[in-house]
Amino acid sequence: MQADLVAVLVAVTAGQPRILTTQAGETLPAGPFTANHRSLQASLRAWVETQTHHPLGFVEQLYTFADGDRSQELGMRAISISYLALTRELDDAGQAQPGWQDWYRYFPWEDWRSGAPEILDQRIAPALQAWSAQAAASARWERARVSFGLEGSDWNEELVLQRYELLFEAGLVAEAWRDGRAAPTGQTLLGTAMRNDHRRILATGMARLRAKIKYRPVVFELMADSFSLLQLQQTVEALAGRSLHKQNFRRLIEQQALVEETGEISSQGAGRPAKLFRFRRNVLVERALAGNKLPLARG
Repeated sequence: MQADLVAVLVAVTAGQPRILTTQAGETLPAGPFTANHRSLQASLRAWVETQTHHPLGFVEQLYTFADGDRSQELGMRAISISYLALTRELDDAGQAQPGWQDWYRYFPWEDWRSGAPEILDQRIAPALQAWSAQAAASARWERARVSFGLEGSDWNEELVLQRYELLFEAGLVAEAWRDGRAAPTGQTLLGTAMRNDHRRILATGMARLRAKIKYRPVVFELMADSFSLLQLQQTVEALAGRSLHKQNFRRLIEQQALVEETGEISSQGAGRPAKLFRFRRNVLVERALAGNKLPLARG
């Protein structure tokens, strides 16, 4: 049996959520677990930091996937132990490293920052309706309606994996037509495909991070040492795929005492200069002692 460590490495650059990829955007960074490290996470940190030249901040194990395609390719049982990690896209000189992609390239239906994306009504809903009609008295359409926020249902940004799995089951993503099978003529195939089970792993990482930013201040691992409140809000919006009410967001940050002023002013941008803030890392100790969580929910 072979065990590969697969990393969902997330950064936010210029208000866009980015993931590090390899093979021209078709795979996530992956490497074998080596016995000379004391743990899986230590092994992951070692090879990721060697490749990216960035120390990882928040790291969390996601899930272990048994990839049938990979097992057939190797001629042995292959498992993928996936991790979510937060880092920076730009190097110390401010230059972008190769391999970074916008994560909405793979999941274009997940970006609701400007309202419901066109692909939802134009392609996804009709395709799921046609798929649902193929099974008499089934719960297919109910699942689709709830998962994708159709027919008045609320959109839940955390259901990234459930939506991908539903599209896979309906044959609407290219990964569903592997093993030598060809998609039906004219079939709608959505988003950019990835090799092996890497798009499923990415969906798992997106869902975990969208949930995590609501109750732990992990978003600050993606911020520079100083930042404006607008930059902070845009980072949260990029990850959640939802727009936030400006005043409610700032009130929440103030109530939680998550940041403090640096005394400096940003001169970037065409608007009025903005105050710069930094994350109060002592808040982690304070809240740990108090036993409280740190919600970062939308207002």
